[in-house]
Amino acid sequence: MLAQSNAVPVETPEIVWAGLLPLLILSAGALLLVMFRSVVKRLPDDIEPHLITAVGPITVLGMWLAAGFAGTDVPLAGVRDDIGDPAFFVGFVLVMALAGSLVHTMEIGLDAAVTAGLGLAAFAATWGLWDDRWQVDGSFNAIGDQFAVDGFGLVFSGVLAASVVLVALLLDEYLRREDLDGPEMYILMLLAAAGGIVMSGANDLIVIFLGIETLSIAVYVMAAMHNRRTESQEAGLKYFVLGAFASAFLLYGIAFTYGATGSTNLVKIQSFLSSGQLIDNGLLMAAFGLLLVGFGFKVAAAPFHAWTPDVYQGAPTPVVAFMASAVKAAGFAALLRVFMLGFYSHVDDWRPAVGALAVLTLVVGSVMAIVQSDIKRMLAYSSISHAGFILVGVHAASSAGISSVAFYAVAYTFLVIGSFGVLTVVSGKGDRATSLDDLNGLAKRRPALAFVFTVFLLAQAGVPLTAGFVAKFAVIKAAVGSEFYWLAVVAMVTAVVSAFLYLRIVLSMYLGVQAEDAADRGDPIPKAAALAIGIAFSVTVGFGILPGPLSDLARDALPSLVGAG
Repeated sequence: MLAQSNAVPVETPEIVWAGLLPLLILSAGALLLVMFRSVVKRLPDDIEPHLITAVGPITVLGMWLAAGFAGTDVPLAGVRDDIGDPAFFVGFVLVMALAGSLVHTMEIGLDAAVTAGLGLAAFAATWGLWDDRWQVDGSFNAIGDQFAVDGFGLVFSGVLAASVVLVALLLDEYLRREDLDGPEMYILMLLAAAGGIVMSGANDLIVIFLGIETLSIAVYVMAAMHNRRTESQEAGLKYFVLGAFASAFLLYGIAFTYGATGSTNLVKIQSFLSSGQLIDNGLLMAAFGLLLVGFGFKVAAAPFHAWTPDVYQGAPTPVVAFMASAVKAAGFAALLRVFMLGFYSHVDDWRPAVGALAVLTLVVGSVMAIVQSDIKRMLAYSSISHAGFILVGVHAASSAGISSVAFYAVAYTFLVIGSFGVLTVVSGKGDRATSLDDLNGLAKRRPALAFVFTVFLLAQAGVPLTAGFVAKFAVIKAAVGSEFYWLAVVAMVTAVVSAFLYLRIVLSMYLGVQAEDAADRGDPIPKAAALAIGIAFSVTVGFGILPGPLSDLARDALPSLVGAG
């Protein structure tokens, strides 16, 4: 006879499906795209335009059904009711059909159109959740206490969805130019963005790790997807090996955290540490260090940045745009959730380590960037420097610090995608024209593109009237507000040093002499890439002149992280 089991039954978590809508749109969209392309390899030329036109209405209908199938008393039900009005619904569908027709006239492929449509749908769902979350005191749990829908997570979900839209537009012409047929790149990007959304909303270390691995594995493959370039395959392999190494640190950090606190849930960890019941402080300090190493790799913070220049140089340029924007944003979202929500009561223990990381990252990024001769390597070290600025906001560990990080993440996403978008256009087949000399004379053969690139570079340097200036000012102000004047001084000095890098590129475009065998001959800019660059330019300048709306949005995300004071 079997002994009676004393096992405690596991309670099934309550799931609010509407709260998972952005995640479901991206992940289910990737799955459906895989299934469709597994059956239909290539569509007849007379059918594809009609499918592209139908992408918009189908997306709207899917959102309407998904937003309401969980019932009328859940978040997003109000959005469903608005769309449910016949006149509004029909008008919205017609507008989206018109948008689909416009996409077709811009000669965007079906896979890119579907991916961009899914990104737009995820962004719209995120916006709907942002409005409706106030009906439930600003946040609610979507999967038990493991995944939260709150202002902080929604800001980064919006960043990830916007990245999908813009990078899909850049990928369209790039894959066509490089003869890389197939939907794989789009599918991987959708899965990576879904993993990033999990990271931005997770309230449990295990769930955060699952999101990190979902994102990372997809991006490893994306980096190596250009099978005709050995540099791309080398970049993917190097990223994979070092990424696996970093994941081990994260796992050990999670294990040590569980050993010290008895939980992996961030809210429970925060409650335990605040109660003063901690027995082994050394184990917790080890957990802090291991987690910082793991997250430091994901956000390319020095000294865990060694992979960044080589991977950025070797990976396909649109993939680098996604890595520099979405991947970095997701990494910082997870880092902030862990340390501000779970470990805030021990801020004095982990803050010195974050400060050291910030200083080292700022110095390495700004100094190493100015000695490079390849644009992609320059922008790689520039991204390291930007990670240092964001770490300044994390180090402040205050309300101003969190809001500055959210603002910086949004601003940096658009300006870095715009920068790599320009580089995608001018780099030529095989991404071979990425040296500083290849930009010589760009202002003469492509004056509009040179002007836009100049604005993006000035924004990265922190010149006024750009979103980059407001972002850098916000993190430095947060450091000053927390009375870390020394860190504010380091940030300002390194900003001046890194400005020399951007000045070199601008001078090359306007004063350099184009070589006779230059790869870029000033051909017309692909319409899809022009649209992506134009959107990024508008956001960069718009939030530089009128930063108020984005500042308010970043400030509204604060109540999500209960530890921030």
